[in-house]
Amino acid sequence: MWWLEELRSGMGRLEILLLVYTLLCSLGDCLFVTDYFTRTPRKLNAYRSFASVELFHFNVPEDTVVAVWNLITFKEQGGTFGDSCPDRNVTVYFRSGAPPVINPLQTHFPKDTIVPGSFAVTLTWTLPNRTTGVFNVTSPLPGDWFLAAHLPKDKGKISVKGLLEECQYLFQPQLIVQRLIGISVLYPGYFIDQMIPLHNRSVLYKVFIPNYISRVKVQLVDCNTKNKSGENCPVLLKIRSRAPPVHNSSAVDCRDNVPCELEVLLPSWEQWYYILVERYLSSSDVYFRIGIQVKDCSKPSVSKGSSAMNMPQSFGTVMGFSLSETLPAASLPNVPQNPSDQGSLLTAEESITYLAPMADTNKCWPIRPTLRNELDTFSVHFYIFFGPNISIPPDRAAIFAINLMPVLDSGGVLNMELKLNLSSVRGENITIFGCLNHGMPLSLHDNTSVSCESESVSGFYLSINTTTNITKLRIPYPQTGTWYLSLRSLCATEHGFEMCTNVTAEVYLRSYLTPCINDCGTYGQCKLLRTNNYLYAACECKAGWDGWGCTDNTEAYSYGFQLLSTLLLCLSNLMFVPPVTIAIRSHYLLEASVYIFTMFFSTFYHACDQPGIVVFCIMEYDVLQFCDFLGSLMSVWVTVIAMARLKSIIKQVLYLLGAMALSMALQLDRHGLWNLLGPSLFALGIMAIAWTVRTIRRRRCYPPTWKRWVFFLFPGTTIATSAVALYAFVETEENYFYIHSIWHMLIAGSVGFLLPPRAKPDVKVTPLKRRRGCGYQLCVNEHEEMGLVDPAIITINSICTS
Repeated sequence: MWWLEELRSGMGRLEILLLVYTLLCSLGDCLFVTDYFTRTPRKLNAYRSFASVELFHFNVPEDTVVAVWNLITFKEQGGTFGDSCPDRNVTVYFRSGAPPVINPLQTHFPKDTIVPGSFAVTLTWTLPNRTTGVFNVTSPLPGDWFLAAHLPKDKGKISVKGLLEECQYLFQPQLIVQRLIGISVLYPGYFIDQMIPLHNRSVLYKVFIPNYISRVKVQLVDCNTKNKSGENCPVLLKIRSRAPPVHNSSAVDCRDNVPCELEVLLPSWEQWYYILVERYLSSSDVYFRIGIQVKDCSKPSVSKGSSAMNMPQSFGTVMGFSLSETLPAASLPNVPQNPSDQGSLLTAEESITYLAPMADTNKCWPIRPTLRNELDTFSVHFYIFFGPNISIPPDRAAIFAINLMPVLDSGGVLNMELKLNLSSVRGENITIFGCLNHGMPLSLHDNTSVSCESESVSGFYLSINTTTNITKLRIPYPQTGTWYLSLRSLCATEHGFEMCTNVTAEVYLRSYLTPCINDCGTYGQCKLLRTNNYLYAACECKAGWDGWGCTDNTEAYSYGFQLLSTLLLCLSNLMFVPPVTIAIRSHYLLEASVYIFTMFFSTFYHACDQPGIVVFCIMEYDVLQFCDFLGSLMSVWVTVIAMARLKSIIKQVLYLLGAMALSMALQLDRHGLWNLLGPSLFALGIMAIAWTVRTIRRRRCYPPTWKRWVFFLFPGTTIATSAVALYAFVETEENYFYIHSIWHMLIAGSVGFLLPPRAKPDVKVTPLKRRRGCGYQLCVNEHEEMGLVDPAIITINSICTS
């Protein structure tokens, strides 16, 4: 294909790999592998809502150090290069974990809606028919990544399909990732001897943090160069969750801190933490001992035989049984232990030293699970055991866990509702504070203030009190995994918030997953979309409403405007009444029935096709649309065939064949150009042949009178041509209601001018009245000569002497 050749002539893969290699050379021996992913090019659309964007789904592997997206955009017109197509900027959004929530039109989001952040890149055109862009992410988060691409909003011109060669903008993203292999794994509670050779800049480790860990401390001790202690440790210690550290990750300079320790409070649970030890410029090897110490908040003390902490089985458990009991004996030779001095480093000459885990005095409060009940796609209710009314004790927080399934749940909206039972507070000025966090809960130990942020995580804040006892929270496209809701009750006093005494508040909690926010409201439609094997939902607004939930009424149509547009589109079909009257008076009963059919179904189709609330449907929309299109085409067909002045039997056969052919064509494609143009040209061809035959036979132009041309054919043709021009070149979404109404009136008016008058046969001349002579002369009926009578019923009205 041509776009593959364009790809080869664009930014080569080798150039991107060289860029990636440059970024990786600071990570030790550069032991990495390259993975390459690509997606099929897709046609981009102008942005109207998220339903009009093109969504691409990628999966970034774990231990990825850099990810580079190569963004390729082509122009195409009629299957060839689109050099003449205008330059339209392409905007691409990136987000990890769920599709990006975008707002390029700066519309208002529904109330109580959280807008997650995302990255955006705008591609400009560097060549006439293609452009490329590169977006690189250092140490990206592993898992799902989503790209959303679209064109700028256009004027909404309504074009006839197939009339002009449409300019298409094709977008193809490609992903190249570089991931390290053989990263050393640290185990909580163990110290190991390590070194950074002279030819390496840094060394990377990772450690798995299970549930119920309140603190992680990285310790780097016995640091020296050339086996000489007492010097400052020339290294920088960094830590980050889920991906290797970057420039803004938590860090500590070990030259100024002895011992060198880096602590993370409230770490993410069930995640890998990556630790980077980066050396400063020096001319010698760096030796050190590194270890990980964790605090368990699930119980007040640690003893053997306690429950496991959901560590992966290959790594053993760290809080119950010690790692020396779960790992093979050969891997931990002669590990000394000192139960009497837990929490301190054991001095030993061995390369591995065991450090027992510590217990956190601030015990984690119990986490109540929720029951998942799937009703439909993106329709999930999370039920609380012994709920939905929950009790919040005064002395501790109530924590609930909501688990969203990977990929399956990220395309909907997570809803949270809280309602305070005022009768349970006993007149106290009580406030319920809540924090919704992803990955781990915030315990809310402080009795005077509540914060939904920590050093490593940040959440969403909720509150209810006796004045405002209801609150809601909506998160479109939430990240999958476990969400934790922490609720704490505090009483307001003159000195601020204090812990309540003997007041157990009762709160109604409802959490559920929906496809769209409030089902997109009155002026929107919730659509279920698919990109490859990924499902997501989005609102498509109408009647001028906008926004993520179709709640922004900045440019909304008023009720009077909606009523006016509906009446114009419907009542404009009454212009078919004069053609129906003319057809009946001219004895064109078949044509009159077609016009009545068209008028009826066009009226009720447009009454059902309205975007607002002024809508009236007498039957299914698809049936009304088919009948409207069929009636419109049949009206053109029977009018032109009637103008051809064919024999009655031939005309009826053509009517029947035309109805069947048009029905088939509309079933194939209702919006195609040739559905309208094909039957019209074919009927005009039949009429032209019939008129040409009469012209040749009579040796004069047919119809023969200038009055027929000037007062009927020319105005009718002009009106019909104007109607087609308006329909094809002027009609847009904004002016549709009055331009299309004019189209109705013009088409109906042209039919009234073009429909031939009634054929009146003259009274036959009896033989007694004929003049006899030596010869005869054939006289043609004057009405037929004017084109008003069917030539099949021509009569001899006189016999003249020669």
